[in-house]
Amino acid sequence: MNLPVLYLDTLLTGRAQDFTRPGSRSAIAKSPREEELCITAFGLAGDEQGDLRVHGGVDKAIHHYPREHYANWATELGEHPLLTRAGAFGENFSTTGWTEEDVHLGDRIRAGTALLEVSQGRMPCWKLSDRFGIKDLALRVQQSGRTGWYYRVLEEGKVAAGCRLQLVERLHGNWSLARLAEVLFDRQVEPGLLRECLTLPLTPSWRRNLERRLDKSEVEDWNPRLQGKDSYP
Repeated sequence: MNLPVLYLDTLLTGRAQDFTRPGSRSAIAKSPREEELCITAFGLAGDEQGDLRVHGGVDKAIHHYPREHYANWATELGEHPLLTRAGAFGENFSTTGWTEEDVHLGDRIRAGTALLEVSQGRMPCWKLSDRFGIKDLALRVQQSGRTGWYYRVLEEGKVAAGCRLQLVERLHGNWSLARLAEVLFDRQVEPGLLRECLTLPLTPSWRRNLERRLDKSEVEDWNPRLQGKDSYP
């Protein structure tokens, strides 16, 4: 196991509110929390999601985004005001020291007194683009691989800024989130790789996508997720 012990730099939650497009809601705007928070199967106390069809739930209980990615985005996007503090990408956990290259699917992480499991990388959607006011940002996040990742909760507990994050078990040593993203975000259908991925404990949505690719020999349309139902204003 190769993950160094980290300490949680910033813990964030957000409330769902009306968003940029008619009828849309989002809790992507999150604020730091200084107090200790409970973690349940559905995430952090006080954290909400605007659309439970695609956000939240037991497989997306907590979102973790590496703070070191902010420097890359500042280089690419310029001095964007959202990049001046943690929370720009709607994350709950902000740390420095782990990236998608280091973290593997199924990694079990002790966070405070809770036990978490890495369930999937983020599939970026149009709300990131709207939040930043950059039309193609969701696609750029996808192409960069700097997506962050989600946890499911194996043991409920409590967490606070400054608490220890430690890998306690690695189940799939060959499958970093970066490697898995290369398969998920590849326009080419490689049956052998897809079959190998399908032996992993994928979330239901990822499993459906890969099974469909294998069956139809084509990649699904990403535009509804990346651009939304309405064209960018």
